[in-house]
Amino acid sequence: MAPTVTVTFIRHGESTDNLRNVWAGWKDSPLSNHGMNATKALGKSLSHIRFTAIHASPLKRALWTAQAVHDAQQEPQPPLTTSPLLREQHWGIAEGNPWIMQFKPGLTLEEHYARNLYPVLPDRSQKFPEGESLDDLAQRAKQAINDIVMPYVWQAVKTGEKGTHIALVSHGLCISELVPALLCKDVSGIHPGHKYRGLLNTAWARITINVKGAKEGEALAFIDSNPPPLEIRVVDFNSHDHLDDMKGGIGSAQFDPKQQSIRAFFGGGGGDADLEEGRSESNVRDEVDVEVQDEDTLTAKEAQKL
Repeated sequence: MAPTVTVTFIRHGESTDNLRNVWAGWKDSPLSNHGMNATKALGKSLSHIRFTAIHASPLKRALWTAQAVHDAQQEPQPPLTTSPLLREQHWGIAEGNPWIMQFKPGLTLEEHYARNLYPVLPDRSQKFPEGESLDDLAQRAKQAINDIVMPYVWQAVKTGEKGTHIALVSHGLCISELVPALLCKDVSGIHPGHKYRGLLNTAWARITINVKGAKEGEALAFIDSNPPPLEIRVVDFNSHDHLDDMKGGIGSAQFDPKQQSIRAFFGGGGGDADLEEGRSESNVRDEVDVEVQDEDTLTAKEAQKL
């Protein structure tokens, strides 16, 4: 039996800022050539799926990835819309600056900023000036799930439809908060923790949503204040088979949409094999195994540094 609703979360292709290892949140860097080639492979690998709709972050690296998936869809193609709720975590004054893994001994956080040093912040409530904390991002992710995903769920429940499948094209850290925000809608109400991190560029995660105990084709009437219980499961995470045959190498040239459209690029109308790039390290906390601690787990010595 097909799930009532399936949600596929897709991380954007490699961007030029991913290659530079800088804090890249709302800074709107384009895809690299390798990133464009990866989105081509991604779109082809997902072309057998009939998405009901595709929702994307408006930042170039996510929107161009979503466009690649959209262009590979069979006719009639699904609607593609953007939402600022799907943007990456905002790094404030750190945007575009290199990140460092550790605090420099003897320096306060403010002294780090004065020296243009932006270390990984160990607490979920911390944020760079003018930016967002992980807790802020989690709240935005909850709103995204409520505003974008749940209307599809309740519509399908009320009509008894099965097989709705939507794609959300976003960013590594944002997806790491979107997934638990959706899983919290499960009848158990249990937060799964912060284990859904580390998506590769263009990798995807998939979640199925069903009404507990509902029969196929059965429409349910309910009031918004008393919705039926849901069963929500992660069925795939970090799927990236489409990357297996990609060529290696390192480079940094960006894809130029003024010279060739995504559709022409995917159809063999351009591109240079010499500019092919390999996978790189990416945004620090969704690619590197860095533990982000809750405030009450910080040691006294660590707390004095903040």
